[in-house]
Amino acid sequence: MTFLFISGAEIFFILFVVVMVFGADKIPGIAKGLGKGMRQLKDATEDIKREIQKSAEKQGLDTSITDDIQKEIREVKKNLDDVGGTISRK
Repeated sequence: MTFLFISGAEIFFILFVVVMVFGADKIPGIAKGLGKGMRQLKDATEDIKREIQKSAEKQGLDTSITDDIQKEIREVKKNLDDVGGTISRK
């Protein structure tokens, strides 16, 4: 298994170092903080996209191409979820 050019053994080593540095009891808090940060980043990105969309529509620019791109992105995400759904834990 490789993820971002990192093998399974390297991922295991990184996780081992993280546990040794922070301790097992701190890891859930760190993960929760990272999750909140990622959510805030995603929300901010969505807000920026909405503002750009509104501004483009006010200026009378054609924004239909973005709808096509978003449709393709949703399709790719769906395909990835289908593949990842069989791998992820429930």
